[in-house]
Amino acid sequence: MTTKFDLIVVGGGILGTFHAYHALNKGLKVALIEKNSVPQGATVRNFGQVVPSGMDLKWQNFGRESLAMYNELQFQADLTVRKNGSVYIASNDEELQLINELHEINKNNDYESVLLSKSECISKFDGLRSDYCKGGLFFPQELSVDSAEMIVKFHRFLQEKLDLKIFYNTTIVETHENDGECIAITAAGTALNASKIIICGGHEFKTLYPEVFNESDLEVSKLQMLQTKPQGIYALQGNILTGLSIRRYESFEECPSFKKIKSMEDPNSFEKKYGVHILFKQALDGSVILGDSHEYADAKNADDLGFDLNMEIDEFMINEAKKIIDLPTYEIQRRWFGVYSQCKTKDIFEYSPSPNIHIVTGIGGKGMTGSGGFSKFNIDKIYA
Repeated sequence: MTTKFDLIVVGGGILGTFHAYHALNKGLKVALIEKNSVPQGATVRNFGQVVPSGMDLKWQNFGRESLAMYNELQFQADLTVRKNGSVYIASNDEELQLINELHEINKNNDYESVLLSKSECISKFDGLRSDYCKGGLFFPQELSVDSAEMIVKFHRFLQEKLDLKIFYNTTIVETHENDGECIAITAAGTALNASKIIICGGHEFKTLYPEVFNESDLEVSKLQMLQTKPQGIYALQGNILTGLSIRRYESFEECPSFKKIKSMEDPNSFEKKYGVHILFKQALDGSVILGDSHEYADAKNADDLGFDLNMEIDEFMINEAKKIIDLPTYEIQRRWFGVYSQCKTKDIFEYSPSPNIHIVTGIGGKGMTGSGGFSKFNIDKIYA
């Protein structure tokens, strides 16, 4: 069987799906290839926070475009998108200084943010501890989604409204190009033909291009996350990011005081060793997702990170979270880890093994936030 498309996208996560979406908007005939029955990778194992506020200026702009896309998609179909904002909670004077400096930077970038006093934070976010909070910086435009449910609904919307062809449970074992014609071969021996192929398979493109993969500067990050049992009538609005997030996120690196404040941190602390910063997000069922941590390995040595969960990390995150917000229950119903890939020297990995086959991956922790805007830019570039 031979099937011809304008574009084949390999990888049904958020980056691949947004590439398919923007190609469909150009009137192209698109196939999306997903090796599992539904996406199982980084797209469904994250917080579901769309937070341009944490990005550097380039990716903040992509993220702001993504906000508009998510809002438009939510208007057309329920993708679990909630416009309830993000807040960074400062725990001391240093972090308070950083959020004030970022607020000024946001003014210059024309990105809306609102400084909140300690009392305003405590009033707005139920259970926030007064002995932790010194103040906050709120971004009212930012969004929350329930990632695993969202990507399935996104796929269904694209199938029904834009005639996207999706091949689930389909593994691509070879791609090549002959005289401008691109061919993707499935494990079952089916040949899918297209004018162009875009590969967005996370750090797993090693199956298709092992030499490119092994020579890349990709690394993988393993993140541990937890989910409490439903919190009853308790409501925690928006994405809650805390002092360790202020000390970690790229946007704060642009603040004048950032380097000095970072230089005074203990490089041997537990949170440094495991890249821990504390985030909260309430899911649709009332449970609260907590996290996260970061352990790194070169992508070709990803297996070295193992498949186990480090209970010491989980206990540390729970204990730190309890210092920040008094939830009705910290009883945990689910624990998991996610893995995403990123470049050591660039903000995203791009490589074209032939003129019409493009590998695009290594977006790091920017996937849920930046994929919409970046994919539009990339599709426009590829089809210029």
